[in-house]
Amino acid sequence: MFTGIIEEVGQVVSIKTQAGDRRLTVSTTNLVKELRQGDSIAVSGCCLTAVEITSKSVGFDLAEETWNRTSFSRIKPDALVNLELPMRADGRFGGHIVQGHVDGTGQFLALDRIRDADNYWLRIEIPAELERYVIHKGSLAIEGISLTVAKIEGTQVTVAIIPHTVKMTNLKSLKPGDPVNLEVDMIAKYVEKMMEGGQTGSSITVERLVREGF
Repeated sequence: MFTGIIEEVGQVVSIKTQAGDRRLTVSTTNLVKELRQGDSIAVSGCCLTAVEITSKSVGFDLAEETWNRTSFSRIKPDALVNLELPMRADGRFGGHIVQGHVDGTGQFLALDRIRDADNYWLRIEIPAELERYVIHKGSLAIEGISLTVAKIEGTQVTVAIIPHTVKMTNLKSLKPGDPVNLEVDMIAKYVEKMMEGGQTGSSITVERLVREGF
């Protein structure tokens, strides 16, 4: 389990195809010191297994499904990726519950400086099938970053970003049209499943339950 607090920005060293799968190698300065073969690590919000570790990099095997369903399809050597190790049992919970299971990819629209402020507006387009899980002031992981939704209009989501987040993540490297990994709040999906199982016709909505802190 992760919390969406990015610990390091890595850089793609190479992407090699072998036996139908892809080997993604990412450079890392700090986190590699804590990794062992078989450990999990979130790479731009996608939970991957470390299969090859050197003093300066870590390699991951990507199945075709992972490649096609994530933002990895856009990455090339030198691309920046967000890295986070799993949360320790005795650690602080700084973000929200992030599993590292990508629900879909959105489209990066813009990262614009807010007038007369140091902060930014991050705007993305999300898939229509994920819209029902995203609410105002709710949590949304974008490229593995735990963020709070400031505004949602149809399938366009706006998030307020502080300069520290821009500096410490790969957001600064994204271009309009780039796909971004999305993971919606896990609680919303559980609530929906429970309602489907026995509360047909109820006036209670997923949005209301999430908003009220179910």
